[in-house]
Amino acid sequence: VQLVESGGGLVQPGGSLRLSCAASGFTFSSYTMSWFRQAPGKERELVAVITSAGDRTNYADSVKGRFTISRDNAKNTVDLQMNSLKPEDTAVYYCNALNRRGYWGQGTQVTVSS
Repeated sequence: VQLVESGGGLVQPGGSLRLSCAASGFTFSSYTMSWFRQAPGKERELVAVITSAGDRTNYADSVKGRFTISRDNAKNTVDLQMNSLKPEDTAVYYCNALNRRGYWGQGTQVTVSS
């Protein structure tokens, strides 16, 4: 099982980034997929979640209207489009797959700073 995140980096406040998570080794289309983040000294928090079919999404209040989660079950990928980024969005972002078992990626750093 592998979840490999990409797309992180340094961006100025107000900018955008698109994170991607490539999955392999399990039946991707059967899993709820989520993005979490963890800032230094803080607990890991849920950012966005999408159902296995991609028909429903949910977001943390702090990112509603700015972030969009999407998935492609044909390509086994889940993306997180992040717009209007703020310094408080700075964190390591993790991809998560959940069904009867849960899997985590290694994380990708997002830094929002001028």
